[in-house]
Amino acid sequence: MLLLIDYGMGNLRSVSKALEKVGFSIKVSSDPEEVKRAEVLVLPGVGAFRDAMENLRKLGLLKEILRHIEKGKPYMGICLGLQLLFERSYEFGETEGFGVLEGEVLLLPPKVKVPHIGWNQLWRQKPSDLLNGIREGEYFYFVHSYHVVPKRQDIVLTTTDYGIDFVSSIEYENIFAVQFHPEKSQKAGLRLLENFRRRLYG
Repeated sequence: MLLLIDYGMGNLRSVSKALEKVGFSIKVSSDPEEVKRAEVLVLPGVGAFRDAMENLRKLGLLKEILRHIEKGKPYMGICLGLQLLFERSYEFGETEGFGVLEGEVLLLPPKVKVPHIGWNQLWRQKPSDLLNGIREGEYFYFVHSYHVVPKRQDIVLTTTDYGIDFVSSIEYENIFAVQFHPEKSQKAGLRLLENFRRRLYG
């Protein structure tokens, strides 16, 4: 069972519909006990990093999410669900994140329009079955002002050019997380989610 975490920070309807469309059996919940039982976690999110961390703590979800990841169970993060994995963000002052991965979350450079909204390309940095059937330079849909800067380059799956080459997705052990919104990225987004399901269930 895939659990889509509801912590008041995301468009859960479009994410759940996209996951169901590629064959996932889904439950949407904000109950820590459900997180404890979940085989697979998906953490979406739009908005401020600090608010997200506060909401996750208040709902008692943070510890269970970290425990899930530490146990090696599959985790997929979308947008904020990627950023929260790292040590800290500087959005509205410094805020600590999950600290599961080393690195920071920084504002996009001043030379570009912020937020970055719209379609942009992915450039793969390593081979992965998660990108099967997705052509190099494929377009995905983005809405964000901050980007992750990992310390380790080997976790970077794709980058995207927007004034700088920023990290648009990462893959490390049981963790897969993306800055873009696959649920808003039409056929390519559904293909990515389908690849995630195939990896888990064949």
